[in-house]
Amino acid sequence: MSEDGAAEDRASGGGGSGDREGGRATGAAPAGAALPEYAERVLDVADLIPPGRVMTYGDVAEWLGDGGPRQVGRVMALYGSAVPWWRVVRADGALLPGHELRALDHYREEGTPLREASRAAAGHVPRLDMRRARWDGVTGTDDVTGAAAEAHGAAGGARGAGRGEEAHT
Repeated sequence: MSEDGAAEDRASGGGGSGDREGGRATGAAPAGAALPEYAERVLDVADLIPPGRVMTYGDVAEWLGDGGPRQVGRVMALYGSAVPWWRVVRADGALLPGHELRALDHYREEGTPLREASRAAAGHVPRLDMRRARWDGVTGTDDVTGAAAEAHGAAGGARGAGRGEEAHT
């Protein structure tokens, strides 16, 4: 996605109602209110996820070593429009209800692996191919995540070890 497109998507409310500016939240939080520290950390992880890859709400919480899927989901609902919200997903690969078509456009543009929808699926909307699209938090983004992985410590490397996943290009 172009930078203009990303800015336009954020301005239109992406995956949440807030926008991040210099550590501040607008929209869901009162004007001038600082973004909660946990929310800032969740959004930082979402920013690290490479195009064409995804992490589940639970993956983000595990990577942070704090909170759980519901807490990450709440942060994404309130402040997620400031980041690539479509890259933080449900564990079953279902697209975010109410945002399916916008997310699908992003996935297709980034080459995110998808699975065809079954005929029984409502609206025949595909799902993410979680086996191929899931990002371990370390693999495939040496230039972007080197410092983040180092700051994250051994837990980040150990979590993805043995999965046999390669970056999707």
